[in-house]
Amino acid sequence: MSILLLIGGLILFIGLVVVHEWGHFIMARRSGVEVEEFAIGFPPRAKLLKRKNGTIYTLNWLPLGGYVKLKGEHDADTTTGSFGATSLANKVKIMTAGVLMNVIVAFLLLTFLALVGMPKLVDNQFTVARNTKIINSRVFITDIEPNSPAAKAGLKLRDRIDAISKTGLCLGDNSNNDPFCTLTEPAGFKPLDSVKSLQKVTKSLGGQNVGILVSRDNKLMIVSSGLRSKSEVDSYNQAHHCNDQNYSGDRACEGYLGVVPTEYSLQRSTWSAPIVAAGLMKQFTVLTFKGLWSAIKGLGSIVAGLVTNNHVARENGQTVSSQQVAGPVGIFVLLKDGSILGYQFILMIIAVISLTLAIMNILPIPALDGGRLFVTLLFHAFKKPLKARTEDLIQGVGFAVLLVLLVLVTVVDIHRR
Repeated sequence: MSILLLIGGLILFIGLVVVHEWGHFIMARRSGVEVEEFAIGFPPRAKLLKRKNGTIYTLNWLPLGGYVKLKGEHDADTTTGSFGATSLANKVKIMTAGVLMNVIVAFLLLTFLALVGMPKLVDNQFTVARNTKIINSRVFITDIEPNSPAAKAGLKLRDRIDAISKTGLCLGDNSNNDPFCTLTEPAGFKPLDSVKSLQKVTKSLGGQNVGILVSRDNKLMIVSSGLRSKSEVDSYNQAHHCNDQNYSGDRACEGYLGVVPTEYSLQRSTWSAPIVAAGLMKQFTVLTFKGLWSAIKGLGSIVAGLVTNNHVARENGQTVSSQQVAGPVGIFVLLKDGSILGYQFILMIIAVISLTLAIMNILPIPALDGGRLFVTLLFHAFKKPLKARTEDLIQGVGFAVLLVLLVLVTVVDIHRR
């Protein structure tokens, strides 16, 4: 199931590009501009799919995007049916159509998720409280303390902790002594659906041997472990000032099991689903701009560190900026890891990516839709002709910079895996 969800997620990700370019395609046709090519991926060309109404549809080898090639794409072109010959209003519509399509996709996906079960990804995630119900909640392991009971028991990252038993025995149907068993009833086990419930159970069973019902790769298994005692945890944490108000929450403090858990829950709404979708889009847009600002400040620290030979500033800048970005490798890993959480999580990530694509493409970044729109409007505002050579230079330099950034982000993604 996880493999199918991963493949589905990758297809949907490529679909976002197709939908974006389809927006440009449709608006160009409606504006009387001829479309010479509709391409999925970047050259070299892998296959010519078909020819229809003067447009060729192609599939290229580099699945990093796509494009629509219009007749006479330069602003200075005057040939009938060219992009350059159409009105400024039509040019604006064509250049923003892709962004609009990504916004619509994000809204529709988030509305659907609000109806069937919206994953909670951030603290204080927007919702309409009186029309929201938690329908499912699970606890996953996101980190494990070295030499902890969890590490010694063989627990792994992304394991789902379903329940803990004082006896350490499988109390379900296990007549064949199968190491993987499905509980027929929770007798003896305490079901876990939140981080607080995990902390409460491990504290109540401190110092004892327990059985942990774990879901790994869609299989249930029992893992035996001895929990730390209350005296061990209290003495260690007291020595490291974990209960002080100034405690920053680093890894020095210990728990009874020795894991860093995270809570994954689904929230369902009914009549408020469109409102939840709109509110989430606003919330994620704000978070995206905050992330971009952090990345910019990180890059500033890197430059300042290089100029002043300040290694600390440079390293801090690299850490901050790299945490805010992800390329194709990072997206693949995110979809791969998220495939164990179900289709709702995959759709949520696709919705966020669609919204992010819309935001990035509307910003005045050369080589992207927003950059091209900005340059076009700027030259029209000053009533100066935008020569083809000038336009090619601006967009060419911008595209080269984007490729360099893509390579750097890919290197960062690979390095942190």
